[in-house]
Order: sequence, then C-alpha cells, then structure tokens
Amino acid sequence: MDTKDKKRTAILPVPKRRYDVTEAKKAELDFLTDQVLDAQHEVEQYQAMVASLTEKSNEFQSNLAIAQSKRDQARANQELMDEIVQDSEDLKSNTNIALDEMSDAESKSKTVAEHMEELIKELIYSAEVINKFSNMLLRKKEQNPLISDELMTTMSTAGKDANNAVALCLVALKSSFTSYASSIESEATASLAYKEAVRLNAVMTGDYLVPDKLQPAKPVDDPKANSLQGLIKTAYEKAKTDFEEAQTAENITTQQLDMANGQLNKAQVKLASLQAGLAAATAAAYAS
Repeated sequence: MDTKDKKRTAILPVPKRRYDVTEAKKAELDFLTDQVLDAQHEVEQYQAMVASLTEKSNEFQSNLAIAQSKRDQARANQELMDEIVQDSEDLKSNTNIALDEMSDAESKSKTVAEHMEELIKELIYSAEVINKFSNMLLRKKEQNPLISDELMTTMSTAGKDANNAVALCLVALKSSFTSYASSIESEATASLAYKEAVRLNAVMTGDYLVPDKLQPAKPVDDPKANSLQGLIKTAYEKAKTDFEEAQTAENITTQQLDMANGQLNKAQVKLASLQAGLAAATAAAYAS
C-alpha cells in the first residue's frame, strides 16, 4: 500500500457504537421499572391498610349503634324514674300525717315497696353484668373472630331485654303509685299514704330526712348513690360514657380511614404516572 492509500485509510470516520446507546436506554428502563414496582408495592400496602381500617370502622360503627341504643334506653329509664320521684313528692304534699291508722295496710305497702326495690336493684345489677360481659365479648371478638356471631347477637339481645325489664318494672312501680294514690281518698288512709310516700321516696332518692312523728328508715352507707334514683342515674352515666368512648373510637378510625384513602389515592396517581413514563420510555426505546 502506498503512502497516499495509508493517509486515506487513516482519516476514515469511526462509526459510533450502538451498544453504548442500547445499554443506556436499558438502564433507564430498568430504573423506571424499579420505580413502578416500588409504587405498586406502596399501593398494595395502602390497599391492605384501607381494607383493614374499613373492616375496623364497620365494627366500631356497629358497636356505636349498640352503645347508642343502650344510652337511649338508660336515659328513658332515668326520665321515668324522675317522673316517679315527682309523683312521690306530689303524693307527700297532698296527704296528711297520721301514724296510728291502718297499720296492717302500712305493713303490706312497705313490704311491696321493699320487694320492688330489691327486684329493680337485682334487675339493674343483672343488666350491668350482661352489658359488661357483652362489652368483654366485643373486645374478645376483635382478637378472636372465631367467636360465634350468634353468641354476640344473643348477648346483645339479652342486654336489651334486661334494660327493657328494668323499664317495665319502673312502669309497674309508677302504676302502683297511681293506684295507691287513688285508694287513699279518705282521711283514715291519708295518714298511711303520707308515711309510705315518705319511705318510698327515701328508697328512691336516698333522702332519709323525714318530718316529725315519722321514724326515718335506716340509711345505708351512701344513701343517694344506692337509692333507685342513684342506681339508675349511675347506669345512665355509665351508658353515656360507653357511648362517648365508642364514638371516639369510631371517629378515630374514620379519620385513620380517610387518611389512608388519601394516601392510597396519591400512591395510585404516582403509580399511574410512573407507568405512563415507563410506557413512553419503552416505546421510544423500541422506536430508535
């Protein structure tokens, strides 16, 4: 080869390697693919979170409805008890004092009142035990979903029946007041009516301060709290507290669910954007 051919060979252009370009695009596609996979994983995590919180929210809404029903029933019981107390006050103010007449009728009325007191206290105690057991089962249900739904329904029904029984007994007690008041129209029975009205009022309110000539009933350690009115008021306060706790739990779960849904939406938007970018990059790579 002469000198002229050597010079011509030396100045020939070196073709650009396509290998380098392909590797760069592959690296870019791999990077975008990894981002899409990470975004998909993030979406799946938020979807699982939303599903879990949705189930939890539904359960708390059910608990809230039960707590609201119990609170409303307890409030109705208290309102009825207040009416009965007012009936008792009216009965006291409309009768006269006479301690030496109709002793036999007095003894029987007192016995009935005491039996009614014990019965209602037992019913209130039973309702409280059932409600506590029902609440315990609800908490256990969260930990062990195998607990029978039928058992949960039965306990809920038992709680409602117990509260209804208290209400019915209060209605019966109020009716006994109405019947008792109508039967003491004569002067002879008015004295007994007043004495028993005071005693029954003491049973209901815990107020053992009675007028002269009347022997006060023996007070208990805490007469106000252990009276029928006190017990029913305590039951109502407990039902209100349970409702407020259930409402707080439901509100917190709702907030968590809203936040999780927001995060899921953002993650889904991000995933869609990355998928679109990957698709565009892949199309460009194949087109070149």
